[in-house]
Amino acid sequence: MELDSLKEKLPLLTDPQLLNALKAEGKLMTFEQGKSIMEPGQFIKMVPIVLDGAIKVMRTDEDGRELFLYYLEPGETCALSLTCCSAHKPSEIKAVAEENTTILGIPVQLHEKWMDEYKQWKDFVSSTYQQRFQEMLVALDAVAFKRMDERLMRYIVTKMKQYKGNELHTTHQEIANELGTSREVISRLLKQLEKKKWIELGRNVIYIRDDFEELISK
Repeated sequence: MELDSLKEKLPLLTDPQLLNALKAEGKLMTFEQGKSIMEPGQFIKMVPIVLDGAIKVMRTDEDGRELFLYYLEPGETCALSLTCCSAHKPSEIKAVAEENTTILGIPVQLHEKWMDEYKQWKDFVSSTYQQRFQEMLVALDAVAFKRMDERLMRYIVTKMKQYKGNELHTTHQEIANELGTSREVISRLLKQLEKKKWIELGRNVIYIRDDFEELISK
């Protein structure tokens, strides 16, 4: 990857020495939509920085049920991956390419070295921890305190912002998996939203009104 392109993809990183190190040592990797990037139990050998696309990060239990935690978008990395890297422990999360995704993989040993060598890398890592911690608190609050209909509506808003559009191409089962509930519950709640004319249901697609976020906040 050319240095100018890397600067464009990672606008928060401006240190020339750090950018040159990223260019020289980082490994470009591409994943098709739906491809698993990390599974629980795997040892993490690199720090992933998203350049294009998006990654969905989830927790799974012993029965294979999944709980959505957060998305990684361009310019971002994964706090849980950083934690596992630093502790030399296997992954506790599942990461899947939400769309066709390109990442820059930084070897674990360089991550630890750069924490001492580059203040901007240390700041980038610290900022990542803070941002992801807040997002995980939101996810925890949703599970503990929010009704499923509220969680579903917030999920729809999140997807609208991620895809920058009003069409959500997914199945009721996929939504249920991410929210940790049954397909029947999600289908019933989506039907209620359709009756309100807030959404329109198609085959594996949900059409969402432009003012959906405004409607749910009233």
